[in-house]
Amino acid sequence: MNIDEIQFDQQGLVPAIVQDAKSKAVLTLAYMNEESLKKTLEIGETVFYSRSRQELWHKGETSGNTQEVRSIHYDCDQDALLVQVVPSGPACHKGDYSCFSEELTDSERKPKENRYQILDELQTVLADRKATLPEGSYTATLFQEGVDRIAKKIGEEAGEVIIAAKNDDPEEIALESADLLFHLLLILTDRQVPLDDVLDVLEKRHS
Repeated sequence: MNIDEIQFDQQGLVPAIVQDAKSKAVLTLAYMNEESLKKTLEIGETVFYSRSRQELWHKGETSGNTQEVRSIHYDCDQDALLVQVVPSGPACHKGDYSCFSEELTDSERKPKENRYQILDELQTVLADRKATLPEGSYTATLFQEGVDRIAKKIGEEAGEVIIAAKNDDPEEIALESADLLFHLLLILTDRQVPLDDVLDVLEKRHS
């Protein structure tokens, strides 16, 4: 990456879109100047420029919610950055996984062009649960109990799928398969293995 190619604005800033490298959810929009961008590349964690405080801001330096940088891309106009990270906690100062938690549109009215969009949405929700561990959440409880407990659930759900198949009940097979897929995504999130990696393996085997 050649920093000299970045087109900083008149204030010496460039917007940085921060994305979870695993769930692909957009976490926040922040700004960097040349110094903070260089510092980010140097330490491998996001360092932004605070426009309100007019100083560098190492994300998570006080809260512990740092963001490990996996890649930084810039757009075709060279005036915006896409920073892919692995977050160690919530991105939002309100304690939310993402700063983009509110929605203006009616999600039920939006057509789902991608039939498998639900898998991406589930990954985002699971990443949020792992980051925030909300009280009373079934998913958060499994994350806290650890990989052995999650693995046991996968074994249980796989057994339920087998029983449903032997019962020759299509509705039961669909329900139990959904449970199995959910817990499979859960263990992928817990072990920090992106679903994209699994899909890559399938594509390579298919080809």
